[in-house]
Amino acid sequence: MTRDQVKTICDALPATEWSEPFGPGHDVWKIGGKIFAAIGAKTQGISVKTPDIETATMLIEAGVGVKAPYFHRSWVNLPFGADKDELIHRIHRSYALVRGSLTKKAQAALPPFEDQANG
Repeated sequence: MTRDQVKTICDALPATEWSEPFGPGHDVWKIGGKIFAAIGAKTQGISVKTPDIETATMLIEAGVGVKAPYFHRSWVNLPFGADKDELIHRIHRSYALVRGSLTKKAQAALPPFEDQANG
């Protein structure tokens, strides 16, 4: 996948907010003000949240991704060259995890989202 294809996937998720809070070329997507995906200016991959440190470690050990720089250990960086279905799954899963961590009131104010990554 390309950077532009990954951007299209992130932009298509309901109620996402895109910004460059860390400077030009640092793409960040948020839901409810919380980051669910990020691409660095020089990084050839996307950083996403996983459910926990164990999942991130498993993905890193399996060679799917690497430790996401500057993020908590529950985040991984997936190269753009990774399997397309895996990238889409991990982006959607990260979005669902962060969305699910919002308050019930904040979640209720968002448009519907069917978590394809979990179903």
